[in-house]
Amino acid sequence: MVLNDGDVEKSKRDFITAKVPMLEMAVPGLRTSGIEQLEKNPSPRLVKTHLPIDLLPKSFWENNCKMIYMARNAKDVAVSYYHFDLMNNLQPPPVTWEKYLENFMAGNVAYGSWFNHVKNWWTKTEEHPILFLHYEDMKENPKQEIKKIATFLEKNLNDGILDKIVHHTSFGMMKNNPLVNYTHIPNTVMDHSKSPFMRKGIAGDWKNHFTVAQNEKFDAIYGKEMSGSTLQFRTDF
Repeated sequence: MVLNDGDVEKSKRDFITAKVPMLEMAVPGLRTSGIEQLEKNPSPRLVKTHLPIDLLPKSFWENNCKMIYMARNAKDVAVSYYHFDLMNNLQPPPVTWEKYLENFMAGNVAYGSWFNHVKNWWTKTEEHPILFLHYEDMKENPKQEIKKIATFLEKNLNDGILDKIVHHTSFGMMKNNPLVNYTHIPNTVMDHSKSPFMRKGIAGDWKNHFTVAQNEKFDAIYGKEMSGSTLQFRTDF
């Protein structure tokens, strides 16, 4: 919506997977892979990816592509990831939350270690045009964060347009919008009866899942893994 200057109708022209293809998406049952869709889309293209920095195509760096990285605190990522993998039929479902959390802390999940992922992208901001945002800030003050995105993309949007974008990109609006809530994806890929793709959209849900012992162990691992990094996250809300 930022690139469309807040134009709602332009933003409704297709499913999110067509407008913003996922680079690494190649799934049996889906007619078009992410790369095939990107090749169809006109320039300038919007690309979505969860790839760690060392797996991103070199051309992204060579062409000086602008990138927006949305980071989220590790505890909430673990919870969100667990619920996503419950509905993700492309791999075996999690056995238990306890086992899943152990795998997450060890980096034995898709895309690898959360710690390495965020640290490497954070370091890359020193040499490449990357807007590094925090999910918690977006939830707390969406207008402020959307304005950062607009400035980064060299879009001059007035308060009225920003307010419109805040409204239409709110979690409640998007959860009920079939163009963006991924309900168009076949159940053989994403089974929304097990867990919706857009579940709660809040910060701090980890408190509803972590035991005291799990939290203490996680904090110890977090302190070790993030030692020496200037990157900070909020977990208390």
